[in-house]
Order: sequence, then structure tokens, then C-alpha cells
Amino acid sequence: MKHVILTLLTLSVLGISCKTDPPAPPPPSTLLKYMSLTAGSTWNYELTNNLTAATSTFILTSTSRDSTSNGKSYHVFTNSSSANEYYNITGTDYFTFRKLPASLGGTSVEFNYLKDDSPKGTSWVQSAPVTVSGFPMVITLTNTITDKGISKTIKGIAYDDVIQVTTTMEVKVNGIPLPAGALTTNINAYYARKFGLIQYNNKVSLNYLGFVENTDQQTNLVSAIIN
Repeated sequence: MKHVILTLLTLSVLGISCKTDPPAPPPPSTLLKYMSLTAGSTWNYELTNNLTAATSTFILTSTSRDSTSNGKSYHVFTNSSSANEYYNITGTDYFTFRKLPASLGGTSVEFNYLKDDSPKGTSWVQSAPVTVSGFPMVITLTNTITDKGISKTIKGIAYDDVIQVTTTMEVKVNGIPLPAGALTTNINAYYARKFGLIQYNNKVSLNYLGFVENTDQQTNLVSAIIN
């Protein structure tokens, strides 16, 4: 993902009669989705590179446009610091569709990054073929709901009904898995009802055949306006 987002509007209805009725209760939280497709909604994120201590910001904005890919209608989001992002909600499954960078072959891939109705402990697996420096590889991601219904505070803001998704990664080169210890990952995403992605921790270390790559980033939601 970079970034995944959510929300849905809740309406309060007042009954008017010869007596005063209390406001109707808001819809149960189970009706709220973990992504808003409402045009004009915005999310302000802060991205920190823990290896260099550099910090940057970007804004994700929901547009009024849709695009079709893999037989699904994807809603278009602009990212103030990079290319557009595309998201789809099918029932309780959340998908993103994007083009990989040229360094990974430039192919377009679809990933199912969240299942909001699945219980804690649920896992699902998806794979994508890529080419790096002329070598065909297959990257397999295993997503697991490691916690659900928790509270989490990000940038001083407390969020309830949060889902934690932990992602592990396996890489095969010419069908052969990398040796033990060559690739280590610590990837966790936190999604809150109405606010979507509130934090994303991405720590990956690769040391294989002289190729060394380290990533250690954290993305935090600073504020959001949900229309």
C-alpha cells in the first residue's frame, strides 16, 4: 500500500411528534467500513524513515472517478507525493491495484489487503511474479489478522475497533526459496473504523548474493476529513 483508508457516514435522525423523542441511535459499528470512497475525503499522513530520521508528509484524496481492472471497479485516489492509488471494496474484502516500479518489472498486481469480518488468527496468501535485474522471482505475501477490536493511539488521537494485519514475505528465485535468514520482515498495518489506515510499519532486511537492502519506515495518520 502504501495506504489504505476507510469510512462511511453515519446519520442521526430526530423523530418529531407531539412529544419529544430521543435521537435515533447511530448505526452499529459493524455497518461502518474500513475505507471511504466518498469524493473529497482526505487523509494527511506522515512518513518517517527510521534509518535516516527523515520525515515527509503526503495527502491522500478520494476523487469522483472510478477505473476498471481485473473485472472490478476501482475508486481512484490521488497521492500528493506519488502516483494515483486504486481501491475496491467487495463485500468485506478490500483490494488495491497498482503498477509495480520498473525495478520490479513494472507489472500491475492486485492484492487483497484486508478482510474486515474475519476473526483474529485468520490468514490468506497471495503471490505476484516480478523480475529483478533479469531474474524471475515470485513474491508471496501471507496476511494474518493478529489482533482485532483493539484501541490504539496515533499522534495523540485514540482510535477504537482497530484491526492489526501482520504481513510476512517469502521470495523464490527461479522457483527456489531464499536461504534462511536472507530475508527478514516486520510488517504491520493498523486499520480503524471510519478512519482507515492509521499506522503502517514496514521493516524489511534482505541480504542475498551480495545484494543488501534495508527498509525501516513508519506511516502515521495525522488527521482526516471524511465527507
